[in-house]
Amino acid sequence: MKNLSKYTVIGLLAMLLGLTSCRDSLLKSVENNEGNPETEKSHTEGEAEEVVLTAKQFDALQMKVDTLQKRNMSGYVEANGQLEVPPQNEATITTVVGANVVSIEVIEGDKVNKGQTVAYLSHPNIIEKQTDYLNAFSNSQFLKKEFERQKTLYDAGIGSGANFQKAEAEYEASRSLVKGLEAQLQQLNVSASGVRNGTIYQRVALQSPIEGFVQKVEVKTGQFVEPQTDLMDIVDTHHVHADLMVFEKDVFMVKVGQKVVFNVQSIPGKELTAEIYSVGKTFEQNPKAIHVHAEIENKEGNLIPGMYIQGRIQTENNKKLAIPESAIAADGNRFFVFSAKKEGNDWAFTPNEVIKGAQDGEWVPIDFLTEQRKNAKYALNNAYYLMAEMKKGEAEHSH
Repeated sequence: MKNLSKYTVIGLLAMLLGLTSCRDSLLKSVENNEGNPETEKSHTEGEAEEVVLTAKQFDALQMKVDTLQKRNMSGYVEANGQLEVPPQNEATITTVVGANVVSIEVIEGDKVNKGQTVAYLSHPNIIEKQTDYLNAFSNSQFLKKEFERQKTLYDAGIGSGANFQKAEAEYEASRSLVKGLEAQLQQLNVSASGVRNGTIYQRVALQSPIEGFVQKVEVKTGQFVEPQTDLMDIVDTHHVHADLMVFEKDVFMVKVGQKVVFNVQSIPGKELTAEIYSVGKTFEQNPKAIHVHAEIENKEGNLIPGMYIQGRIQTENNKKLAIPESAIAADGNRFFVFSAKKEGNDWAFTPNEVIKGAQDGEWVPIDFLTEQRKNAKYALNNAYYLMAEMKKGEAEHSH
């Protein structure tokens, strides 16, 4: 019994030594793994550090890269409207006499200068006015000579005062008639001196009173047009501005000098800015709103009066660092933007975690969780594509 107890004790001691040896081996293995950077990277990183796009990929994706700017992200009034031009920058071309359109020299969309001929008219009435003027001028010349003769006789005490006064009255009346007919010829763009020299113009030119673009052509060649008929419209788009409607509840927040940001469909993806220079003082009844006029600061593209615009009037100066919504990618409950750096012909994009603020239109205010390089550039679009590429890199790395 004693001997059996002795062997049992020896066995138990051997087992304890074996367990201690296994524990030491396991601890050593764990320590070795913790000290190995490669092993640590495979377990804790597990993700690609950057996404690289070739120049061809960059162009195909139409990537936009730029530094970030602070924007007014709160305190604004939504206002819609349309593009307009001041009344002095619009012109309607008409005719002062009934006539036929013999030729049209422009088409809609053409640029015209002030005084440029846009169409020609012809009609017997136009020829008749020229002959009336020529007869009146010739008669006035005759009466002038009679007046001068009667004046000489009267001054010499030979002629009667009655004859002199009659000649003077007839001459002054003829002069008034000539001046009136000259004014009518001037409205028709007919040269009075040319008519006096014996030229009768078969057709007359219609000229543009302002510089601008032909917006509408309302007539056809050969058409007879009555006096004061609208023939075509000319618009000077250099002075196109934003005409916004502000509802009654928001009027108290709007004033001259405030900034406006707006979009038009003719320039997709482009944000235009303007400054308010006039706030209306009377309400439109349907809807009950006032007109607010703003001068556009960054005019570009095809801005045509009548285009619908969607805008926001900034009523406070609360600027925050912001980025377009398409530049932010989500990974679970975390959000990232990608800093961009050019490496030769390629572009490298690195994710940077951010905290999002309240979105304003397509812009989102952000705060970085880590310090960023000064003047760093960031991808302003396709963030979800870059995130997908990074996840693809993670999957390949894990294998």
